[in-house]
Amino acid sequence: MHDVVDAHLQVWNPDAVHYPWMTGDVAAVERPFRVPDVEYDLADEGVGKVVLVQAADNRADSELMLFQALSCPRVAGVVAWVPLTQPEDAAAQLDAWRMEPVVGVGHRVHEEPDPAWLLQPTVDESLGLLAERRLTLDLPAHTPTLLGHVATLAENHPKLTFVIQHLGAPPLAALRHGERDAWTHWSAMLGAVAQHPNVVAKLSGLGAAAGPGWTPEHLQPAVDRALDLFGPDRLMLGSNWPYALVDGDSYGRVWHGLRSTIDQLPGDARDLILGGTANRVYGLPLDDL
Repeated sequence: MHDVVDAHLQVWNPDAVHYPWMTGDVAAVERPFRVPDVEYDLADEGVGKVVLVQAADNRADSELMLFQALSCPRVAGVVAWVPLTQPEDAAAQLDAWRMEPVVGVGHRVHEEPDPAWLLQPTVDESLGLLAERRLTLDLPAHTPTLLGHVATLAENHPKLTFVIQHLGAPPLAALRHGERDAWTHWSAMLGAVAQHPNVVAKLSGLGAAAGPGWTPEHLQPAVDRALDLFGPDRLMLGSNWPYALVDGDSYGRVWHGLRSTIDQLPGDARDLILGGTANRVYGLPLDDL
């Protein structure tokens, strides 16, 4: 098998980079986090490689990740940020990074005030640039509307791989309390986007979606739905560290909880979710164990 990959790890430094989402309710993570801070946890869990994912829509955040990649061998790829509404600037930035381990581009679209931000003509033009460079587009499509937009874009850009972060934020907390309407809507929208073969998803952020005191059993319905829709060859596992610390979840608790939801799968299917899919989707260097 290939290295186990944590496909969704972040680093940040609020002393040097502006994070608009970093307000008082996330005090637990309002400090610098670097890959070495989680190195022992990665080693304990047998995680050989990580993909760093942008935490802010600015260049400074991307440069911080690239510096971490330079100094930390476990960093196999970086999902950076470029100004998608400015195609010429986006192209210039991507060209400047052509020797860097940039494997995809992300945008925190769920924070945009315009719910149709993704459908702008300038963004559409930039998506063509990503496809030409064989980069992914990683999106936190946290609402049914955004999932619908991803489905539209995936149809319009069949050569571009779209990565849905955190499985599109399944309403697991509501499901725990017996409320099924939101779950049914999310499930239907995820089903619609999964019909496009160029869309993959991350099993990440599910603990936060399930709410405090979650157990693997609370995560299982979302994982099972994802497996039905995408299959293991279009799913990746991600810790969402260090944001998971907001809810008091350690790296080990999150990783163990997620891994236990796929324990029932055959070995080859588990291997895909634990690394094979990430290696293929992001074009990571392959290092056999």
